[in-house]
Amino acid sequence: CRCSRTQRRGELHRASRASRASRPTHEAPTPKPTLEEVCLWGQSFDKLMCCPAGRNSFRQFLRTEFSEENMLFWLACDEFRREANKSTVEERARAIYEDYISILSPKEVSLDSRVREAINRNMQEPTLHTFDDAQLQIYTLMQRDSYPRYMNSPVYKNLFNALTEQPPESSGGD
Repeated sequence: CRCSRTQRRGELHRASRASRASRPTHEAPTPKPTLEEVCLWGQSFDKLMCCPAGRNSFRQFLRTEFSEENMLFWLACDEFRREANKSTVEERARAIYEDYISILSPKEVSLDSRVREAINRNMQEPTLHTFDDAQLQIYTLMQRDSYPRYMNSPVYKNLFNALTEQPPESSGGD
């Protein structure tokens, strides 16, 4: 979880790069976070999103707020952007569109009309960047709206307390 720049697009791409480096294509079981990691999550949303355990904990919280689709969309876009097979891009773009952009989707994410219209235009010939603005908008929404509530939630506080109440693993001498 080492991230430095603070520009909005930089945050999105850093969290995306950290996400790529720290998880396989299909999200594997996340190891238990350390106290140091959990403390870092309190410093910034970017640091939370850089850590697989942070994303997992935040996703659990979003589920309680009935807004898990925001994280699912962000993860789908992150994975989509890495698609190397050109022939698969259109198929995967359509799946993301149907799952998260379509007004008929039960998992529709909240996007402004400008971004939604741009995606609709780009769906004629989707590229790996078709959802970049939408992904950034959802990232910003989670950062501004859900993250502050997460930091004050029982999900975060219970995790933090459980880690601070654990005895040290081996303290070398008494």
